[in-house]
Amino acid sequence: MGIALKERTGLTGNQLKLIAMAAMTLDHIGVYLLPQMLILRIIGRLALPIYAYMIAEGCRYTRNRKKYLLRVLMLAAVCQAVYFFAMGSLYQCILVTFSMGIGFIYALDYAQKRKKWGIGAAALALAVFVCEILPDLLPGTDFAVDYGIWGVLLPALVYFPQSKWKKLGMFALGLGLLGFAYGWAQWFALAAVPLMMAYNGQRGKHAMGMVFYLYYPAHLVVIYLLGLALYA
Repeated sequence: MGIALKERTGLTGNQLKLIAMAAMTLDHIGVYLLPQMLILRIIGRLALPIYAYMIAEGCRYTRNRKKYLLRVLMLAAVCQAVYFFAMGSLYQCILVTFSMGIGFIYALDYAQKRKKWGIGAAALALAVFVCEILPDLLPGTDFAVDYGIWGVLLPALVYFPQSKWKKLGMFALGLGLLGFAYGWAQWFALAAVPLMMAYNGQRGKHAMGMVFYLYYPAHLVVIYLLGLALYA
């Protein structure tokens, strides 16, 4: 008789992403519909760290790195096109941040494995230029990368440590740097650390990748339309 494998306790990747989706939705409701309700923005601080951690996990376990990057990059491009034509905005959404983060991880991983450290340095210099210097070179626009250089680097801080506790330590460090960069509200992102401590390393029973990818633009469209209906 075969022995049934016991499922690990804790939260799966899918469950954590659902928590991040809910936090992100409340955050955007707070931004666009109910700005007087600060609690929504505070809850929303959970979204970025959870997604960033899972981006690092995706980079580690994906079977096709190029496809993984292109999927996030293409969705980012679609969202940016909509932002530009609907609102004339050059603000770069979180999917751009994560696309840069994935590319940065790949570049550093390549540099580490082949001892070509110039590639890693060039990747870091490019990220710093886009996030921190380019906005100053485009005066009169709202160009900026969501969460800046620390948002780009956060997945890499999780990706490279080998043990779970080292990952969590670097994760907390990255969230602390975001807190220093973006002010008091961002410190609430540290509440994601105990959630990631409960992560059991499993994806979950069902493949929900496309749900998570498509939810981002879909929920923004719904919130935008609600805003038009309520405040037009």
